[in-house]
Amino acid sequence: MTDAYDPTRVFRKLARNNALANLRLHTAVARLQPGEFEESRTSFFPSIKATLNHILIVDWFYVDALEGGSLGPAAWQNPEPYGDAASLHAAQAAVDRRLLTLCEALKPEELSSTVAVHRGSRIQTDRRDDILSHLFQHQTHHRGQVHAMLAGTSVTPPQLDEFIVGDDAAARAAEMARFGWTEAELMG
Repeated sequence: MTDAYDPTRVFRKLARNNALANLRLHTAVARLQPGEFEESRTSFFPSIKATLNHILIVDWFYVDALEGGSLGPAAWQNPEPYGDAASLHAAQAAVDRRLLTLCEALKPEELSSTVAVHRGSRIQTDRRDDILSHLFQHQTHHRGQVHAMLAGTSVTPPQLDEFIVGDDAAARAAEMARFGWTEAELMG
């Protein structure tokens, strides 16, 4: 490795990983048979629909805070704002773009800056890098639950972990093309 260490690189990669994994997961969900999206399942949330809506509203909550907003608990006022897979996917893709834009603009000195997270009766303050790390962990955790729930449907769960290392380039080529991204952008 010859490049100087850039502490923001990991967050750019994780934001791209998030968008690519969500694309692959939502593409699989779009192939579900009628009723499977809403069907009651065993997991933390009772359905694929509820879990994907949860990922979305928590993304809204944290991305807004990272952007300096004060959306706070209004993000989860409606726990399932989208009732169909297509609209939910479009909303998720929009917040994924916001998160990627935010991460692409990060400067190393901003990672330790404080983010105000509006929680209704209080303001949580944490470091920007910690909020980002928490958000990426949250997304991965709940995508894994959807992945497991898909195993009980007519759709084979997609591979969700081929978006970070260079050796997986061929496996992610289709998703990269859909975003118009190059390998250099992903690996940079």
